Formats: sequence, structure tokens, C-alpha cells
Amino acid sequence: MLLGLAANRLHHRSDDAALFTFLRACEQGIRELNIGFHAVGRTYDAIAAAEMLKGHKGLVRYPYGREGGLMKLVAEVVGMPDEGRVLDGAIYLTDPVDPSSIFPEALALKRQCVIHGKPFISTVASARDWVEMERIHAGLPRDRHADSLHSYASQTLALIAHDAMKPAMLEFAAANFELLSRYGRRVGTGTTGQKLNEMAWSKGWPAGTLWVSRYNSGPLGGDAQIADLVLEGRCQRAIFFEDPHVARQHEADIQLLERAVTTKTLDVVCMTSPAVVQRWCDAAVRRA
Repeated sequence: MLLGLAANRLHHRSDDAALFTFLRACEQGIRELNIGFHAVGRTYDAIAAAEMLKGHKGLVRYPYGREGGLMKLVAEVVGMPDEGRVLDGAIYLTDPVDPSSIFPEALALKRQCVIHGKPFISTVASARDWVEMERIHAGLPRDRHADSLHSYASQTLALIAHDAMKPAMLEFAAANFELLSRYGRRVGTGTTGQKLNEMAWSKGWPAGTLWVSRYNSGPLGGDAQIADLVLEGRCQRAIFFEDPHVARQHEADIQLLERAVTTKTLDVVCMTSPAVVQRWCDAAVRRA
């Protein structure tokens, strides 16, 4: 596996920064799985200065972001097969108040990951969770240090889908109903929440008992309401099926939710691609 790797300045400027927290937690898994990284300049330099991933041949330095490093990662997510440059996804540890996090290349990196069904990983919790799930798929024993990410009974799961993705969300939730029902609470926005409740009742969930607690629709502030749960530590995982092809009137609200998730980088897992989420579900069932 080969991933793009970048981290905003905040996330590698101190010993306890997010980039180093991720690498300390997952270095063994990275080596076991032989995960390669195309790391943008300053991110690579920080890893080298901290003497992490020493001797790992899969770590390759790319240009600084200002010299096009992040742009090259976008092209490789799409795929440059004639040159042997194809990424399986990207880890971009985002500082939500760093202006570079909304530069075109940063937004395009996420968008192309979603379009091509590849993981876009923007928090430490998401990165740790992804490595653990890939370990499970590889037949490796569970990492007990990752158990806190899978204590579903004490966690809240957000299920959100844009209009064109609502059928995919319903199909996904129905196919993985037993796993999703292990969560202590599920929340959703507007129409998606109602449709998910109707699906749950058809599956035998007690009639009149909500499977998903509904908040407002996205345009009426539902994304902001769920962002508040994230910021208060009352939502630990978000499954967000985004439609990357349509401009949305409430784009600011969507970005607000994404900023809330990256603000809680150590604690919240966010997944945006149906293919990636299904792969997580398959591994989660095996891990349990």
C-alpha cells in the first residue's frame, strides 16, 4: 500500500504533535504492512528530524507544498500509471485554522479520494483506525491499544449523506445493521435520519423507538448541531457520504462539521467513501 502523507505545521512542531502521536501508535503496523508514504517536504523533514520510521524504505520525500508537493499527491490519487505513481489514499492531518488547509490542492486531495473510493484520512484517530483495520484484513492480531476506538457501546455514530448519496447510505446501513446497532447512540440529519429509522423498523427494531436521533436537515443547521456534539466529545465516529460533484448551498455548514472533526483529531474518526466504510465494517466484524 502507498499513501500520500502531509501534516499542517501545528501537527509536527512539537514532540507531542499529531503526526508523531500517529507514528508512535502505528509504527509497528506501518512496518508490518509495509505501508509506503509519499511525504510532502516539511512533513518528511519533521519525521526525519524526530528519527521516526528509521530505515523504512517506503518513506519518500516529495517537494514542499509551496513547490507543488501536495498537487503531485492529488495527481497520484487520480493515478499516473504510465509513471508507476498511483496512491491508494492519503493521510492529511489538518489544522482547521491553518489557511493552507483550504488551498485548492488541499480540497482537491480530499475530493479525488472521495471520487476514486480511496481513504482520505484527516485525523489521528482516523489514521490509527485505518492502520488497525488493514492489520485485521492482513490477518494480524488485534492491537489492544486500539480498543478504545472500537468501544461501540459507549460511543455515538453520526450517519450523514448528501441527497445523491442517500440511497447508498440506506443500502450500507441495511447491509451492516447489526454492527451499526452496537453503537450506544446513532445520530443523523433530517431526511437521512428518517429514512434510516424506517429501514431499522423494517429490520425489526422496536416500532416507535428511534434507531437514529434526528437533527435538522443540513441546510437548516443539522451539520452544525452534529459538529457541536463532536466538539463536546459526544460523537466519536462520523460516516459522511459526500457527493463531490454537486455544489451545495450549505457548503459552509459542511465545512464547519469537517473543521469540528479535525479539531478533535485525537478522538474522532471520519470516513467519507462508501467503499472505504464497507472495508472498515468488514474488518470491524472480524476484529470483534
